[in-house]
Amino acid sequence: MTDHPDVPPGCQLIVRDSVGSTSEDARKLAGEGAPGLTIVWAREQTAGRGRHGRDWHSPRGNLYLSILLRPDCPIAEAPQIGFVVGAAMARAIRDIAGADVALKWPNDLLLAGEKVSGILLESAARADGRLDWVVAGIGVNVDSRPDVPAATCLRAAGHDVTVEALLEGFLPNLVDLLAVWARDGFAPVRAIWSALALPLDTALTVKLPGGEKAGAFAGIDAAGNLMLETGAGTEHIAVGDVFPVSTVSRDDGAGAN
Repeated sequence: MTDHPDVPPGCQLIVRDSVGSTSEDARKLAGEGAPGLTIVWAREQTAGRGRHGRDWHSPRGNLYLSILLRPDCPIAEAPQIGFVVGAAMARAIRDIAGADVALKWPNDLLLAGEKVSGILLESAARADGRLDWVVAGIGVNVDSRPDVPAATCLRAAGHDVTVEALLEGFLPNLVDLLAVWARDGFAPVRAIWSALALPLDTALTVKLPGGEKAGAFAGIDAAGNLMLETGAGTEHIAVGDVFPVSTVSRDDGAGAN
């Protein structure tokens, strides 16, 4: 394994030692006309970000990367890319690290109920309403975890893997699933994601703009919305923060980028 891992054909890997944010770099490259499948990978970030603009400390030893994509699709389909990226990383972690991670809607990966990875999407549209670019930032806690409850890292859970090996395992999975999505649409991605997700009927609490709602995980629908089974029936939720009932903290447990 080298400092510049092998990447699949069509990918351009940009390696940084230290950056403020890999996603910030990827957004700049998008504005400069960089092609899709340009990947920014950094050993550390000094200004990493999680969801809702939270600052995130990103020390050496973990995986931090952002992928610039230019899919030819309507802006409304951009969130589907988060499911592609999540499923690709879940497959890589399972195959390379042997860790039985589970996907949690919309953009997290859990290991034994604790957060080990998070994904953050940013996008821009063209004047015709179609996507100009999407940047998918992802962070994986490999060697260390943040000092908050309900977070873990692969090494603490007994899984010995290098950042380079995980990156080399992730990118082919990503390229393969992107091709499936581009050719066949969201349905097969939904099926793959669902097979890697938390078990159906997992008790969840969903934080919504107007309050919280409790129920059981019933999968995701054809648009990628969370399906939550409640006493009133199945609700379809487009935006919200999801917490398995056993989770003891609602702080992010893994940064994005």
